[in-house]
Amino acid sequence: MSVRDIIILGCSSQQPTRFRNHGAYLFRWNNEGLLFDPGEGTQRQFIFANVAPTVISRIFISHFHGDHCLGLPSILMRLNLDKVQHTIHCYYPASGRKYFKRLRYGTIYHENIKVVEHPVSKPGLVHDDGRFKIEAAFLEHGIETIGWRITEPDTRKFDQSKLKAFGVKGPMVRELQKKGKLVVDGKEVHLDDVSWIRPGDSIAVVIDTRYCQNAVDIAKGARVLLCESTYLEDHALLAKKHFHLTAKQAATLAKEAGAQQLILTHFSARYQNSKGFEEEAKEIFPNTYIGDDLKTFPFKK
Repeated sequence: MSVRDIIILGCSSQQPTRFRNHGAYLFRWNNEGLLFDPGEGTQRQFIFANVAPTVISRIFISHFHGDHCLGLPSILMRLNLDKVQHTIHCYYPASGRKYFKRLRYGTIYHENIKVVEHPVSKPGLVHDDGRFKIEAAFLEHGIETIGWRITEPDTRKFDQSKLKAFGVKGPMVRELQKKGKLVVDGKEVHLDDVSWIRPGDSIAVVIDTRYCQNAVDIAKGARVLLCESTYLEDHALLAKKHFHLTAKQAATLAKEAGAQQLILTHFSARYQNSKGFEEEAKEIFPNTYIGDDLKTFPFKK
């Protein structure tokens, strides 16, 4: 089985600190690497995380404030330097296309990699290539900002005890999967008699927004919600002013969405540690974790 985990490469907001890099989040999932909002210094954070950047296959930019995209040029150039053979898909708000171009071609280099851009101009389904279904929702921030939902395909799982009971074995399993039914020892066996559908996991990434219904909707039933919580509730007025969430609001969002797990990130530099965020959020949504720099979260099936 391929590695399935979530690596927090950085968890700070606009201003990095001695202990927090600008934000960046890597999901290693089904033999791909999904990188979200690479801020300044992301390439170096890969070194500290002991992960090769060549794992990256898709890059998502929620919006074009600097702390969410200034690491993009160095990441693309690193992938170019390593001459990766796979396509790099890049998803971002279409309104920021000129900024993407500036970041992509900000310096002189000979381009070796294939980059496919997916500028997003409307909510809903963005891309479905059979490996992942990618959906977008426009959030409530000072500029156009996208919340992402990524879903893997459903898979059919076989019950070994039922296969044995119905006498289905060896190459018969593949034939049954292909045809949908077989006759075994004079009895008709249907695919659903010996198997079930496992729904594909979904993750939601909500970075930089006020509390809004679109954020709740994009996170509905998500296996993991990675969510900003820039402020504590004591600074709720600042959160509202700057179009951000408090830890309490992020937890409320996760609860309303029915998410299974909440990972908080994007902490303001005014806070020296993140313990208060965890305490505040867990009062509302107990399955909350703090996304400190270089922390890894398993994402098992």
